[in-house]
Amino acid sequence: MFPIHAEETMQKPDHPYVGMWVTADGHVRHELLPNGRYDEARGNRESAYQGRYEVTGDHIEYWDDTGFTADGDFIDGVLHHAGMILYRRE
Repeated sequence: MFPIHAEETMQKPDHPYVGMWVTADGHVRHELLPNGRYDEARGNRESAYQGRYEVTGDHIEYWDDTGFTADGDFIDGVLHHAGMILYRRE
């Protein structure tokens, strides 16, 4: 699998990782948008974090608009990111 860059993702909106990812308690809602951007809500705070992302295989890298970076891995259909476990919301 190749990295997903914003311009490539726009052409591949059906990528299996695009969509909403949520913690079991619903507190963190992490949406991977088809344009290579993400929007993360926490509790009642919508759009708490926003930025861009790239996926290489089952690994994801994030660059937040405020300057920090993070990463994660998709393991057996579950996103492990920054100490959290997020599940795909269909």
